[in-house]
Amino acid sequence: MATSPGPSPAPAAAWPTVRVHTLHPGDVACVDRGDRMETLLGSCVALVLTDPRRTVGAMCHVVHAKPATRGTPNTTAHGDTALLKMFSMLRARGIEPRLCHAWAYGGGNMFPSLVGPAAAHGNVGDANASWAEDALARHGVHVLGGELGGNVYRRLRWTVGDGEPELAVMPSGTQEVTA
Repeated sequence: MATSPGPSPAPAAAWPTVRVHTLHPGDVACVDRGDRMETLLGSCVALVLTDPRRTVGAMCHVVHAKPATRGTPNTTAHGDTALLKMFSMLRARGIEPRLCHAWAYGGGNMFPSLVGPAAAHGNVGDANASWAEDALARHGVHVLGGELGGNVYRRLRWTVGDGEPELAVMPSGTQEVTA
């Protein structure tokens, strides 16, 4: 008795195209539903914002919590500049940033043996994480979640839509584990 091979897969041309936007330190992106944004984080932080209907998403990769020092260009590597750029990009699409939902990730202490938690001035990751929480609160953006601090690297991916960002954590010197 012959068996049917089953339905044949749809041709590749019928598959939806997902545009992937890889953010490097200092990058800011604003994309449409179905597009993916991704980045790698150590002490840097990434903020992800979306409208409540999740039709548009924005992400920034912040290197410095503090503004640029005098004589240094103030780029989107700096937190407040990156956040204002995100807000501008969202408004250009008709989205009011204060009505967005957010996630915040990163702010790890990448050198715990050199800069412990009791260090007089903290560490870069702590400063970045504190900035992220304060900036979102100051602008009245509703935070849905995220993960800040610790001694880990993070790989963050989010496809704009109904799901939440995907996070994989990589503790120093060990195998990657998915959170």
